[in-house]
Amino acid sequence: MNLPKKLQQKLDDRIAKNALRTLKPSNNLIDFSSNDYLGFSKSEFIFKETHAFLKGHHIAQNGATGSRLLSGNHRLYPIVESILSHFHNSESALIYNSGYNANIGFFSSVPQRGDIILYDEYIHASIRDGITMSHAKAYKFKHNDLNDLASLISRFNNNETIYVVTESVFSMDGDSPDLIALSNLCKTHYAYLIVDEAHALGVFGKNGSGRVQELGTETHVFARIVTFGKALGCHGAAIICDNNLKQYLINFSRSLIYTTALSPHALATIQTAYQELTQTPSINQLKDNIAYFKLELQKNNLQNIFIESDSAIQCCIIPGNEYVKNVALKIQNLGFDAKAILSPTVPINQERLRFCLHSYNSKKEIKDVLKGLATFACHKPTVNE
Repeated sequence: MNLPKKLQQKLDDRIAKNALRTLKPSNNLIDFSSNDYLGFSKSEFIFKETHAFLKGHHIAQNGATGSRLLSGNHRLYPIVESILSHFHNSESALIYNSGYNANIGFFSSVPQRGDIILYDEYIHASIRDGITMSHAKAYKFKHNDLNDLASLISRFNNNETIYVVTESVFSMDGDSPDLIALSNLCKTHYAYLIVDEAHALGVFGKNGSGRVQELGTETHVFARIVTFGKALGCHGAAIICDNNLKQYLINFSRSLIYTTALSPHALATIQTAYQELTQTPSINQLKDNIAYFKLELQKNNLQNIFIESDSAIQCCIIPGNEYVKNVALKIQNLGFDAKAILSPTVPINQERLRFCLHSYNSKKEIKDVLKGLATFACHKPTVNE
């Protein structure tokens, strides 16, 4: 059966722009693309400890059997949520099936009609999708620009509830906002600050607790979203919040209410991964690799085409879908798996080669991949051009 004409036209447009997405099998290249920053997804220790934990608690159950409000609220849920709230210095925590579900569930239910949402223009697609499902009015502010945000806030009065949304590490740039100044601004204007910590968990803060805790601003943040499919190498997400917000979400967050819960095995893996965060040397190894990567950028005269970042995400701006795809292919032919990020995922002329760094990348791998990149891309325009 043929697609409806409108759908086929949208596909044809993607093909014409060299931006068609396809699903590709995994490869055996050296990993500079996954979000597995600490190597937890491949950790034999976490795998064995999870199964030992399940066996020790006499848990032999494959599926959740239903939503959390029906039959799926396994006895591990309150145990793991208590671990999360303690680890993240918070009153409470609420587990969701994924970061996408958490963001959809929060933003579709919390901001109400007549409320105002102010969000960074580079905010994640899942947050944007949640915002579109809200009845609140939403306005974007310039990326990490607190002056622009303050100007927006000044347009509204104290009768309106204002939510300010940002990420502690942006997924497509790897940079961070000034969270201390941002939290102070929100406090001054009685705005509710929401921070997505998906790419900060496991990378920043004591035991990888995230940027918010690293800076000591957790008491000024209304809600934090942490996800487990990146540095923790497992599955699921949580909203870190107080008891009142948790109770509200249980009653009104549709992506929590109307979906089958996580399996006991998934919950046990989250518990084991958090335990490993408190003792792993991988966090310091990752920090060393980030510092070494930035040093090699300087040595290869590549710093001007990279976005400034101290995170595990390092992005080389290579304008043009076709060109950046060709550079990515050349890098992959050298044995390194770095991915091209195309428009419309990023703005036109901001296409990029995205490097995700890991604790298990060797210094030689970092040195060699950047040496190869310098051969292919060092003549491209700088970020500021």
